[in-house]
Parts: sequence; C-alpha cells; structure tokens
Amino acid sequence: MTPTTKPFGTTGQQVSSMGLGCMGMSGTYGRSADEDAIRTLHRSLEMGCTFLDTADVYGSGHNEQLLGRAIAGKRSQVFLATKFGLSGISNSPGLLTVNGRPEYAQAACEASLKRLQVDVIDLYYLHRLDKTVPIEETVGAMGRLVEQGKVRYLGLSEVSAATLERAHRAHPIAALQSEYSLWWTEPEAGALPACRKLGVAFVAYSPLGRGMLAGKIQSPTELDEKDWRRVGPRFQAGAFEHNLQLTQAVSRMAARKGVSPGQIALAWLLHEGPEVFPIPGTKRIAYLEENWQALNLTLTPEDRQELRDIMGAVEIQGHRYPERAAQLIDQG
Repeated sequence: MTPTTKPFGTTGQQVSSMGLGCMGMSGTYGRSADEDAIRTLHRSLEMGCTFLDTADVYGSGHNEQLLGRAIAGKRSQVFLATKFGLSGISNSPGLLTVNGRPEYAQAACEASLKRLQVDVIDLYYLHRLDKTVPIEETVGAMGRLVEQGKVRYLGLSEVSAATLERAHRAHPIAALQSEYSLWWTEPEAGALPACRKLGVAFVAYSPLGRGMLAGKIQSPTELDEKDWRRVGPRFQAGAFEHNLQLTQAVSRMAARKGVSPGQIALAWLLHEGPEVFPIPGTKRIAYLEENWQALNLTLTPEDRQELRDIMGAVEIQGHRYPERAAQLIDQG
C-alpha cells in the first residue's frame, strides 16, 4: 500500500503520490466535453489527487484555461504543473517546434499564468530540450521566474541524465518528467538513477501506455477518428496486435488478484521507488477512481519479478512517437 502523499524530491513539499495528466481533456484522444472534464478535476481534488499536470500546448492553451476554471476557489488544494517550449502537438496548429530561448520562457510563463488564472505555478517544466540553446541559458531564465515569485519549482521533460545534471548545476531542478511504464522502461538506464542521485522527483507520464495497459482497447479501430493514437507507431496494424500480448499477460495476473490491469501497471510504478510519481490521464471519473485504487494494491517481490518476466517475453514494437516528435527527445 502506498501513502496518498509523499515528499516531492528534496523540495520539502508533500504531493499526492499519484497525479492526474490532463492532456486528454483537450482533444488529444478524441472528443471531450469541458463540463465533464471539470467534474473529473473536482472529483480528483475530493479524492486527494491534487497533483495536476498540463502544458500550454495542450489544445493550444485550452487545457490551461480549463484547469483555470476548474481550480478557481480551490487553488490552495492544488499542486499545479505546466510546461512551455513545445508547439504543434495535441491537435494544435502549426509545425512541431521547440523554443527554449530565455526571453520566450518569460513570455510563455506570463501567458500560462493568465490562462490558468493564478499568481504562481508550482512546477514549471521545459517541455522539450531546445538543442539550439544551452540548457544553462534556458534554466537560468526559468530560475529568474522563481526569483520573481511566478514559479516555485523547475522541471524538465524528456531529457537525458547528462542534460539533467547540467541543468541542476545551473539551478535546482525539482522534477524530471518522462514516459515510464511496463512497456517503456528506458528511463531505468540513465534518467531514473540520475534523479535518485540528485534528489529529483521522477514524474512518469503515460504510465498506462496511452491507455493500452488498462486493457480496455482491443483494436485500434475502436479509437476516435480524431484520436492522436491513430498515428502512433505502437497502435498501427501489426504492432498493435503484437503489443497486445503484454496487456493480455498483465490482465491474467490482474484477474488472479481481482484487480484491473491498469491498477497492476500503476502499482508497479509506485513500487519502483518513492521518487516515482505516476500521472495517468483520463477525462472520466470512473477511470480516475479506478486508477486511484492502485495506491491500495501491494505487489510482492514475486509479483514484480513476474511483471519483469512478462516484459522480457514481449518486445514492444514501434517507436512511442511518430518520427518528427521522436526527433525532439534528448538522447544525451
């Protein structure tokens, strides 16, 4: 069993052990309704899931505006994280670009504060590394936002251990956010050990493999026509059917325990260390409540070894991003 809150790295801040990823509330995974999303956000806070994760690119600012509406009058209950520096995903118009220029960090933060209708952002991430700007310059500008009282803590997303260490020397980094799940364990080779060494929280996004590990998708044809996953390499014909084998194996384990496969996947992450904070995303209250129950699930060392054996038996096919998006990931 995992406590509902735990220390967030070395910040001294207590944060809910599992957060809520809000990207899907702004059209990334098909149609969504604002009022339904707001009800889900309110239920999240009621349950104690107070770590909310968004970005300025999600829905071209729509997601931040949505959260601003949802947390009005509830700001003190929320650990609020947002990101800057990436454009062109999540059904946003324009090319896929990054921008880590110091002057842009200031402007982007002020725009996010306005959309979120808050005075300060708890955790402000650089969404993707801008390889044309030294990380020390970007982080230096983000540090000035801390000095101005507009941001409390700094984070990075999808950067290598080497970049994290360089950034941390320029200004303390509170969190690194990267994809991490039963079907993507690459952070264990570098980023996660670096976080442990530096006292940095590791925020695991897509902990359910973009919904695949929840066991509710049996065919990519079930996905909404506007769902981003329709262009995801791991959801293409052939790759999807192969990758489904992992979910099926996890589902058999879950059935023995009387829980859902998604709860197994989340509990596995929660057992990987106190620095790991999964942020499963959903726009539905039922799925939110189901995910939260993973905190009550204890996995034995034998259970965890069984999951490692399952992962070893099914080599996931397909990159986790289409080519243009994959090129933006910092490999070190």
